[in-house]
Amino acid sequence: MISLLAKLLIKDYKNVTDAKVREAYGVLCGGMGIALNILLFLGKFLAGTISGSIAITADAFNNLSDAGSSFITLIGFKLGSQKPDLEHPFGHGRMEYLSGLAVAVLIIVMALELFKSSFDKILHPEVLECSAVIVLILLASIAVKIYMAIYNHNVGKKIQSAAMGATAKDSMSDTIATTVVLISTIVGAIWGIPIDGYCGVLLSILIFMAGIGAIKDTVGPLLGTAPDKEFVEKIEEIVMAHDIVKGMHDLVVHDYGPGRVMISLHAEVPHTEDILVIHDEIDNIEEELGDKLNCEAVIHMDPIIMDDEKVNEVKEYVRNIVCQVGEELNFHDFRMVSGNSHTNLIFDVVVPFKYRMSDEVIKKAIQEAIWVNYPRYNAVIHIDHAYC
Repeated sequence: MISLLAKLLIKDYKNVTDAKVREAYGVLCGGMGIALNILLFLGKFLAGTISGSIAITADAFNNLSDAGSSFITLIGFKLGSQKPDLEHPFGHGRMEYLSGLAVAVLIIVMALELFKSSFDKILHPEVLECSAVIVLILLASIAVKIYMAIYNHNVGKKIQSAAMGATAKDSMSDTIATTVVLISTIVGAIWGIPIDGYCGVLLSILIFMAGIGAIKDTVGPLLGTAPDKEFVEKIEEIVMAHDIVKGMHDLVVHDYGPGRVMISLHAEVPHTEDILVIHDEIDNIEEELGDKLNCEAVIHMDPIIMDDEKVNEVKEYVRNIVCQVGEELNFHDFRMVSGNSHTNLIFDVVVPFKYRMSDEVIKKAIQEAIWVNYPRYNAVIHIDHAYC
């Protein structure tokens, strides 16, 4: 149904990298979520009232909170699509992450409330009523929630939305929850075993865990996470496809919300080339990155010496030393500055986060290894960290 509505209501619906198309998908899925959850609330509330089941009634109000969550997601998409302004020059894209976080918090609050009411039901059990109508309502609810989980997951993946991913997890937890409620209702009615409260407790734990997972998924982008490996590989592929670029390093990806990504990197270029020619080519690369990856790119040119045999010899020697000190280490920006008494070897060493050796130990190990063959060479080392 969502695919059909997208084709009918969203112009250029396949262009999911476009901000307006993303917003339209978010509004469409949010509106659908509100409508379906309100219908589920009404059906389950009626079934819970008839049967006297706290689990069914609690599940009904869980659906009502889901309608509120869908509304928050919808508002998040609307706010996140606002254009940049003086106070927010990078746009409002992270509002979508905040809306996802709000949904996650609501899930946890509902889980705690359900746990409280279910525990009370354990202390004061009641005989439940069950009918074909109640069973049909719960089965229909399970089917609807499965459908909602699938379309939220698929659309969320398509438009890379953490908020919709959180909603998909919420829908899947609701599916499990309603299944548990259905089982408790049937067992209580047939065998007279009062497991309603116990099922409600189990249900609250499942919902709570789903809320914690949703918080992790939304807090990560807000704090800043490493970019997707596939995205980094695409950047490298585009940059290194240009003959004038001999290497790249210091790649940093800034995520200010879906469709609002800024990247910066250093491109190694021959020092003998015309700087105006290089600058023009770098401009072309920045534009290509923007067109193909929907991002803002800033590239710094690093001139490197490629035709000096002595520099190349020492550079390769240092490269081997760095690898011997640690296989995970890398280096770049190598320069030699000669003087009367000594020669400085200036370069950056890239160290992974939480590496087993400290920065000072790494510097000392490299320097001592260089002195073995080049006692007049001093290493001036800057420690970098890999952000991608």
